[in-house]
Amino acid sequence: MLLVDMENRLVDQAAGRWYSPKTGLWNPLEPMATVTGRSLGLLDAVRWRQLESGCPCRVPVAVIGGRQAEPHQLEVAEDMGRFIGNMGLTLICGGREGIMEAACRGASMVGGVSVGILPDADASMANAYVTIPIATGIGIARNALVARSALCLIAVGGGYGTISEIAFGLQFEKRVFGLNDPPHVPGMTSCRTPGEAAEGVARTALGLAL
Repeated sequence: MLLVDMENRLVDQAAGRWYSPKTGLWNPLEPMATVTGRSLGLLDAVRWRQLESGCPCRVPVAVIGGRQAEPHQLEVAEDMGRFIGNMGLTLICGGREGIMEAACRGASMVGGVSVGILPDADASMANAYVTIPIATGIGIARNALVARSALCLIAVGGGYGTISEIAFGLQFEKRVFGLNDPPHVPGMTSCRTPGEAAEGVARTALGLAL
């Protein structure tokens, strides 16, 4: 449990430290400091940083997966989009159908913003829920752009294209979370539920260990 104190700082009293949204770093509390404030869970702490601190994390969170997906995978992707949007984070994806569209739909349902990095040269190829379509015209090479641009990545199911994005993400030293039978790539963190993956995203956004 974290606190927002009277100085508008995020405080982890148990660990004796406070978080600076401006620098993204944790700093030691003064010895014997007494801290009072409102309690926040991890996801609410990220939302505080995004909407109230004045120094939001501007790097988007990626949701990756195939254009062909099972209904339960689409539901999970939509849930992830809602989690990301509710935290005040920006979603980034490949901008097309399937998992990408479901994640963008979830974000849009809670007023979130999504960026679609399209393989096409035509922005009209983006799914209907993308807020900002970016037409690259570079085909599947855009997978590297999605991974490079992301704070962290969440893979929902997927095939060869998703494998490449996971691998790029790990090569770029990003955290990658997997849901609903993603391709197995060593180094990825498996999650049982969208809520568990959202906690991982929140920890990443706040510079906390998993």
